[in-house]
Amino acid sequence: MKISAAVLRAPDAPYVIERLELPDPGPGQLLVRIVAAGFCHTDVVPRRVPSPSGTFPIVTGHEGAGIVEGIGEGVRGIALGDHVLISYDSCGTCAQCKADRPYFCESFASLNLYGPGQHICPATDDRGGQVRTRWFGQSSFATHALATVRNVTVVDKDLPLEILCPLGCGIQTGAGTVANIFGMRPGQSLVVFGTGGVGMAAIMMARALGAATVIAVDVIEKRLEVARDCGATHIVLAGRDDLAAILGAAIPGGADFSFDTTGRNDVLCQALEAIRQGGVCAQVGGGGELVIPSAILNGRTLTRVIEGNAVPQRFLPQLIALWREGHLPLERIVETFSLADINSAEKASCDGSIIKPVIRPSACFK
Repeated sequence: MKISAAVLRAPDAPYVIERLELPDPGPGQLLVRIVAAGFCHTDVVPRRVPSPSGTFPIVTGHEGAGIVEGIGEGVRGIALGDHVLISYDSCGTCAQCKADRPYFCESFASLNLYGPGQHICPATDDRGGQVRTRWFGQSSFATHALATVRNVTVVDKDLPLEILCPLGCGIQTGAGTVANIFGMRPGQSLVVFGTGGVGMAAIMMARALGAATVIAVDVIEKRLEVARDCGATHIVLAGRDDLAAILGAAIPGGADFSFDTTGRNDVLCQALEAIRQGGVCAQVGGGGELVIPSAILNGRTLTRVIEGNAVPQRFLPQLIALWREGHLPLERIVETFSLADINSAEKASCDGSIIKPVIRPSACFK
């Protein structure tokens, strides 16, 4: 079928809205009319990380939400007209998937980022050239996307998809880090470095789970004010405020947990220094070589996060319940853009002026 999509043809090129021919859903696949899709920093990876040959042209977008309009062979339990949130893909057959750890799927990179799985059922442009449309098993910066039975979660039809679509990755990752990796209990403490979508979700979840102290650290004062509204008990403007002094006064001896969402080595060192011995530090984002003094790890645990150790079909309904109860005020961080304005959304995401841009393809193309 003919769709409209934001196509990225080179690392330094802008997105261009093009008409593509999307294949019919194959076995285990679903055709989803995209209502909304969050812009996540991972969508910038093709620009910033050396990419294998054949990466471009590509349609990114991996926090999609929409309505099922087509069903491939072998799909069970999902019907035409169902509303779905789309998350990461997994194979379902490897040892990790069989152990109920699809976030550690042995084919994760191939199915979601780079590799042979990214070249299955590509779309074609008006010149007959192939365009990759399997980014995180969806490529949802488009009016329609092909998803799979393993990366969709059916949700109630009364839910606002433009608010909840970021649950599929960024919010899941932040909230999942706190709930699933830290296993936070009432009365414990957390320091979050970076208050983008992932960091803000961690703050929201920490307060929902009864954290006594949540310290938010960022370089943008406006985002820190939002973080306070979302549950931070203390805010630290990096470069102005004395983090060590604020931390020492609020949590003598150090925090139980810290979360670096910036992916920067210097910030990671601060995050490790912020926790007590016996504490846990998690990091998401970034890439390249990790360089930290070995002594800083004495008695401390460091882990890097993949999707918050979350199984979407179980975890996303839990997040929706928390949203309904007012514990995840996602409305405070979401701002919508039409598909035609995707380059503005990307800029706003990268410069931090908007915490969670959301693309509305159906609002752009009739």
